[in-house]
Amino acid sequence: MAKTRPPKKDLDSYTIRGTNKVVRVGDCVLMRPSETSKLPYVARVEKIEADNRNNIKVRVRWYYRPEESIGGRRQFHGAKELFLSDHYDVQSAHTIEGKCIVHSFKNYTKLDNVGAEDYYCRFEYKAATGAFTPDRVAVYCKCEMPYNPDDLMVQCEGCKDWYHPACVSMTIEEAKKLDHFVCCECASDADIKKNANTFSASPVADGKLESKRRKR
Repeated sequence: MAKTRPPKKDLDSYTIRGTNKVVRVGDCVLMRPSETSKLPYVARVEKIEADNRNNIKVRVRWYYRPEESIGGRRQFHGAKELFLSDHYDVQSAHTIEGKCIVHSFKNYTKLDNVGAEDYYCRFEYKAATGAFTPDRVAVYCKCEMPYNPDDLMVQCEGCKDWYHPACVSMTIEEAKKLDHFVCCECASDADIKKNANTFSASPVADGKLESKRRKR
């Protein structure tokens, strides 16, 4: 008669080895890669359990970096951007190196300071097909690219669209000195009121997405 496996015990938390950091279900963690030259993997903890020998395992849902996806990294992908994949796995809890925070895209753009543990996610990703959800996002500028929070953009006071300095023949230094900006298409509109206080921090700041939401 076959022996039955002892039942596994669900745990509420796990303390990362050598630290006082506590990981709970729903937390995002950095996991040790098999190759030391690689960046740590990022995952969301879905379950924590221990067997009868007290070996602790975590069921995780992986985040992918853009370069790990089909199609690779593109110009609008930020340095701290991740995709929440449909790839699940079970790993030893001892491979967890630390905790991190994966913000929503909107919340990430509001951070005053971005720390080493801060990431953001605006897409879900199907690992087998390379499909993204959502498959369309707002685009900006003459180049019609999605917003990269690492790039400086300036907002036109007329159409309220956002532009990369290089796309409107400006240097980044020149753009930083601007009190107001009007794009070429709006420059002939005599009714535009130039007001230095009309700028928002980014294209995804509150109240700004309603303008020129072209879809790709």
